[in-house]
Parts: sequence; structure tokens; C-alpha cells
Amino acid sequence: MEVSGAGEKEWWKSSWSYEISVVELSGLVSLLGGIPEVGFVGRSNVGKSSLINGLLGGKYARTSRTPGRTQALNFFRGRDVRVVDMPGYGYAVAPKSESSRWQKLVRGYLRGRRELREVCLLVDSRFGLKEGDREMMGLMDEGGVGYRVVLTKSDKLRGYGFEERKRLTEEELKKHTAARPEVLGGSALKGRGFEELREKIGQVL
Repeated sequence: MEVSGAGEKEWWKSSWSYEISVVELSGLVSLLGGIPEVGFVGRSNVGKSSLINGLLGGKYARTSRTPGRTQALNFFRGRDVRVVDMPGYGYAVAPKSESSRWQKLVRGYLRGRRELREVCLLVDSRFGLKEGDREMMGLMDEGGVGYRVVLTKSDKLRGYGFEERKRLTEEELKKHTAARPEVLGGSALKGRGFEELREKIGQVL
């Protein structure tokens, strides 16, 4: 089966570089269109930046021990694809004005970005889906944005614990129209799950 752009070309094997950070929706206008994008979003401290770096095979997204450091849409450019590191949510210490601005930015991006092929919704496998995750899922359902749930830090749950978390999550996803039915697992610490996630992303590019 032929797929467009990066799908057949091992899209992650590219010379990646930071492109731009967008803090207002008007900033998206400056980006060259027609290049497929994959977004990554999740609660603060879910391990988003570490997973992106592991997926791309380098240190591109900024990692921090302090939750809530990603405050913009950060675009990374490969040969035929962009990866977007989106602001985290659910960080109670962030000022309300800042949190509101991030939410507006993310909502606007999800609703109006035709280049966006898929969003990877990262969920901490130790805790499962939380209210903020469900709100994000509802937003993507409403906007018709296809998304895939990835359970991060899978090394923290051993054996049956992870499989049960995956089963429960997949059961809940049946209620959501834009969700991919299969839940994936990943561990940036152990380097697990990257190949399968790369393959799944390649199928939608």
C-alpha cells in the first residue's frame, strides 16, 4: 500500500531541527503549509518531551523536572514531517491566566490545523485517564482530530498491571469517535514501544 510523504521513508530517520515556538494562533500563519504534522499532548509531567526525544532519536524537545515548562506549540521539522510538542495541562501551580492562554492555543490548533494528521495523547500508565485527559479527548472528538492514546512510563507497571490498564483504557475509548481503538505503551527510560509507535504514525502520514 502506498502512503504519502514520510510514511514509507521511515519518517523518524531525518535531520531534525527546532523550527519555531508559537504562543499565539496568529503565529501559525508563518509556517509553510502542506507538511503533515503529528502532535503530542498530555498532562504535565507525563513524560512527553522524553518520549518525543526517544522517538526521534535525539535531544530536541526540552525536558525538565519542573512540570508545565512547555508553554507554546513547539515545532520540530524533519524532511517531510513536523512533530509538535504541545503545552501540558493539569499543572495546578501555573497561574490561571497562563493556563487559560495555553488552553486557548491548544484548542485553536486542534480545531483549525488541516496539516495535523494525528495527535498522540500521552497518559501516565500508573494513573490512567484523568479528567483533563477526558476533556482533551472530547475536544478532539468534537473537532474530528484522530488521536491515539499512548500509556507512558510503562516500566512502572509490571506484568498484568499494565495489561489491565491498557484493557480498561481501550474499553473507555470505545465511547470516543475520533480515538484509535488500540492503546500503545511506551517507556522513554527503557526505550520501549518506540518502533511500534513509529510504525503507527507512519501509517497516517
